[in-house]
Amino acid sequence: MVYLIIGHKGSGKTKHLIEEVHKAKEASDGNVICVEKSRKLTYDIDSRVRLVSADDFAVSGYDAYYGFLAGMCASDHDLTDVLCDGTLKIGGTDFDALNEFLSKVRSLGDVTDTKFTFTISADADELPKEIFDNCEQL
Repeated sequence: MVYLIIGHKGSGKTKHLIEEVHKAKEASDGNVICVEKSRKLTYDIDSRVRLVSADDFAVSGYDAYYGFLAGMCASDHDLTDVLCDGTLKIGGTDFDALNEFLSKVRSLGDVTDTKFTFTISADADELPKEIFDNCEQL
């Protein structure tokens, strides 16, 4: 399943994501990964959670972002949760491309039995309705 934490800058999305990361780690029998654009959450995320900076791997755009996430799933069969901050900063602000990306990520999650959570810096009414066919808002 794919979950979204939606709201404009300063609305508490990252704080909510950090809480979700810690809940996921406590509930998980496997591994949890937190992806962020740059290294800002180092001291906020439990050290048992793998924290990955997309900038360290030059991930930019939704195709690269999907490949990055698929590679994580392919390399770690014990991966249960992937939580991502700054989705629009990594992938871009094209909401149609975001919708396609989230649809592909949902399929990836179904195949690998991995839950994905993304923060989106926008209001829910700005996003295409189709996004909510593939995702659930937290």
